[in-house]
Amino acid sequence: MLLGLALFYVGAVLCLNGLWLLGQIGDNEIAVIDVFVGGVTLLVALYSAFGAGADLGSVKGAALTLLFTFTYLWVAINRYNGADGRGLGWFCLFVAITAIPVTIETLQGAQTTWGVWFGLSWGAWGILWFMFFLLLVLKKPIAKLTGAVTVLQGILTGWLPGYLLLSGRLT
Repeated sequence: MLLGLALFYVGAVLCLNGLWLLGQIGDNEIAVIDVFVGGVTLLVALYSAFGAGADLGSVKGAALTLLFTFTYLWVAINRYNGADGRGLGWFCLFVAITAIPVTIETLQGAQTTWGVWFGLSWGAWGILWFMFFLLLVLKKPIAKLTGAVTVLQGILTGWLPGYLLLSGRLT
């Protein structure tokens, strides 16, 4: 259930950050959703890592969730401190590389449609984090493309599976 909660709001933050990259939301305003979702995913990760019944699997899930948390909080902080985003871009490269084995392991262990979807989502997130590296560090002119991909991934890898998990339609 916590995965559904986290993914539902990851969908929201990805959609809104994509709209921000497309020039539809202002720099100062986007920080609101980034702080909120960073907080939600932080709480989910802390409960998963330190709650009753925590085990290696839940701690690994928490560690991976914190990759999202830190990304969103860093975006929010950069909106206030005026940083150019290169540090965030390098972090995005670290996360994109981390997503490679996570994608492979998740797909190899997938026994359901949801498992495959989740594995493919990790691959999609890895590509998106790599796009942010290209945008922020290498200064490639891909802001509009990155914005569109971010909105699409927000729907397909966050909002939709999060909603389906919360409504009991995915298990």
